[in-house]
Amino acid sequence: MSEKEARLGGTSSGKVYNHIINEINRRGSLYFILIDPDKPNSNLQKFIRIATDCGVDGFFIGSSLLLSENFEKCVKTVKKNTDKPVIIFPGSIYQISKHADAILFLSVLTSTNTEYIIGQQTLASPIIFKYGIEPISTAYILIESGKMTSATFISQSKPIPRDKPDIAIAYSLTAQYLGMKLIYLEAGSGADNSVPVELIQGIKNFVKIPLIVGGGIKNPETAFEKSKAGADIIVTGNILEDTPEKKIKGLISEFVNAIHQNKR
Repeated sequence: MSEKEARLGGTSSGKVYNHIINEINRRGSLYFILIDPDKPNSNLQKFIRIATDCGVDGFFIGSSLLLSENFEKCVKTVKKNTDKPVIIFPGSIYQISKHADAILFLSVLTSTNTEYIIGQQTLASPIIFKYGIEPISTAYILIESGKMTSATFISQSKPIPRDKPDIAIAYSLTAQYLGMKLIYLEAGSGADNSVPVELIQGIKNFVKIPLIVGGGIKNPETAFEKSKAGADIIVTGNILEDTPEKKIKGLISEFVNAIHQNKR
């Protein structure tokens, strides 16, 4: 990072964001894996190397809650074992690390509490500036998933009904008009139902900024459907955590191949 970039808090180049845009333009859809620092993983180094070798496009690191002291160690481990972007997906201001490549600067637009729309962000900004992490302004929009998820409960959100794409479109346009760089449509970790294809298609017809879709995506076929509908980045987490180690490489490869075949 140049001296000027350091003074600007590392925000002038947008290196990670530009890389993501370039990869979306090249591949069509990308595959990111969410690493939860609260989940015990004695083979994290091996997992990250396998995922990287399989063609994963990047890693998000974060948790709705942070019950362990593994966050900083987790970020360092992931960063050390991959050449792909390592981006913090923060559940709170306690999930910030100078060792990450970037951080999703999330505003939970569906929250009923302004603390999660602008309050936590205000507290986090000086820390992000000090560390020189690249912030990527992201609208976080919770979609009804069939049950109360940790993300919904913690963020005090009122999720958008699955059968109301017009509301989701309005929220997404709001994010774009506010100058946000990404939209994250979230069903929630371990969701019964993932974000509907029709909802993704509807939003994609109106907004130009990239769509991230996560939560409840349990197989490569579903990932393919979401990416074909317009999701620019597909995120999985729980499904890989619940997969036996001997099957991990095959499953990651299937996700990569399913998502990357959608070149738009």
